Amino acid sequence: MTEKLTEFRIEGNGIYLRYVQESDLEEYYAFLQDPQMIRLTGSQNEFTRDEIVDWIKKISLINEDRIDLMIMLEETDELLGEVVLNEIDSINRSANIRIGIQGTQHRGKGYGTEAMISMLRYGFETMKLHRIHLGVYTFNPRAIHVYEKIGFLQEGIQRDAIYLDGEFHDMITMAILEDEFRSLHGVG
Repeated sequence: MTEKLTEFRIEGNGIYLRYVQESDLEEYYAFLQDPQMIRLTGSQNEFTRDEIVDWIKKISLINEDRIDLMIMLEETDELLGEVVLNEIDSINRSANIRIGIQGTQHRGKGYGTEAMISMLRYGFETMKLHRIHLGVYTFNPRAIHVYEKIGFLQEGIQRDAIYLDGEFHDMITMAILEDEFRSLHGVG
């Protein structure tokens, strides 16, 4: 589809989620240059400003297979990161979720947890998904703890899934089902 996304907002506690805007270019570019975020998410690409401009144009259009939302700090409208539902499979009612938080000053404050719960709620309530899954590298124990706290269960391990810092690392696959989320977080 080529319809541009407009007013859309998911409220969270201290944060809100919204679609990317062209005015986000500099903050989004800085987010994608954050070395710790890049490492924790396993990204191995470097992005130019032109590539980011093209990417913003792509994710600001309605897509049937993904929803990319910016995580914004309520009190200052600062861009904290992004949370994405992708690989959306409407037949099997499933999707992948991923998240990235920019800067050490924003990590460990609950913003990521709140963004994940808000996006999961949207996925289960509004999109009527049944299963949402993710992959997390074993060198990211903080994220593993957060996902378990939210209610994700480990489903398996992809051995030697990424080569980073001169060695291979495993990736844990985790998922949460709609009834599990409902019992923990009260989906209506």
